[in-house]
Amino acid sequence: MTKAMTEGNIFKHIFYFSLPIVFGNLFQQAYNLADAAIVGRTLGSNALGSVGVSSSIQFMVLGFCTGTAMGFTIPIATEFGAERHDRMRKYYFNGEILLVITAVLLTALTMVLCKPILHLLKTPDELYSDAYAYLFTIFAGIPFTLLYNYLSSVLRAIGDSKTPFLFLAFSATLNIFLDFFCILRLNMGVFGAAFATVVSQAISGILCFIYLKKKINILRLNKEDRVFDKVMALKSVNIGVPMGLQYSITAIGSMVMQIANNSLGTVYVSAYAAGLKIKQFMMSPLTAFASATATFISQNYGAEKPDRIKKGLETGWLIAVVYGCIAALVMNLFGKNLSQLFLDSGNTEIISASAKYLAWIGLFYPMLGTLDIFRQSMQGIGRSRLSVVGGVLEMIARIFVCAVFTSRFGFNAICCADQAAWTSAVLFLIPAMYQNLKRIKQEIIADQAARKLHEACNK
Repeated sequence: MTKAMTEGNIFKHIFYFSLPIVFGNLFQQAYNLADAAIVGRTLGSNALGSVGVSSSIQFMVLGFCTGTAMGFTIPIATEFGAERHDRMRKYYFNGEILLVITAVLLTALTMVLCKPILHLLKTPDELYSDAYAYLFTIFAGIPFTLLYNYLSSVLRAIGDSKTPFLFLAFSATLNIFLDFFCILRLNMGVFGAAFATVVSQAISGILCFIYLKKKINILRLNKEDRVFDKVMALKSVNIGVPMGLQYSITAIGSMVMQIANNSLGTVYVSAYAAGLKIKQFMMSPLTAFASATATFISQNYGAEKPDRIKKGLETGWLIAVVYGCIAALVMNLFGKNLSQLFLDSGNTEIISASAKYLAWIGLFYPMLGTLDIFRQSMQGIGRSRLSVVGGVLEMIARIFVCAVFTSRFGFNAICCADQAAWTSAVLFLIPAMYQNLKRIKQEIIADQAARKLHEACNK
């Protein structure tokens, strides 16, 4: 069901639109947590380390997939808000072509580079075999990651956040079942966890494709829509690729952080792996609020309503900061309990290190919420390259903290790297966003005045 957000109560639009995305993200994280919990509990802490040792490179590659796929749909949301449905369908078709090209190139490249990546990450010898099996399988599933993220973003661009949630909820449940079946029944080990994740993502993407084709008439392509348009494709690339790069550049800093942590030994590798899963789970509502805010802003950008854009930004910001405070409280009070989801209670040293990591980063979740809102809102108005600058600042801050302080302060430096990264990016993005909002308002007022003058002359 499509929905325009260019009229009506701003808080209700953003909050209620975000709820299915929140639950969808939580389900998505649930099958990541299921992988980690089942692997850690049934196969041991070394197996958990094998899953977590490459988490930064997974975030870099899969983040590029997610960001690029979402970026390809920004023009769709803008044209939907402007009620130019013929152009919207053409952007949708061109996005499909770009998605296929991206899937082929990225899958081939990552599968070839899988072994060098694990060596670059200084993967401990005792973890290498399982880590390779897991990472290679995840890379093989990149086409399905792109497919689901693109199609679900298309649905959200036209105001439907419920349907992607339903498909994702089904596939998450299936993933948990497949985890148990592949690991406990078929004895497939760490490979089984990755295989279950890929199969679940594939089903989710295929269901989205069937639904779009059968049920969404507004996106049903006619013969005239199925034309490759270089101008439209270039615009989608100019938004999508910087969005993907922003995720990847941020992840480079996380990869350096992972390398620094891996050098501290298997205790901290396992502690970081457990802590990272919880961190990502607690982050998922923030990502949802930011995604809802960006969709709201994109539609109103197309409808030429600058005041609603500004109010939408600040409403989403408030929601994210309130949630960030709640998350900070939970992570500080229950860090050990959450870590024990993945680790046997006898691993006291690992659990304590994981809880420390969660407590320290939790304090900065309101800052992370601010970062997510401003970063995705910047993308929502088509200024993806400025988001890349924010990502570069994040990368530099993480690398600086890890390179300068890890040798002296060990795991304590790892626990502080994210906070430095988030703060650096926020200090750039807030003034940049407000400057662009002023510019957009001036451009819209000028365009509206020119159209009125043109209409008056024609009369």
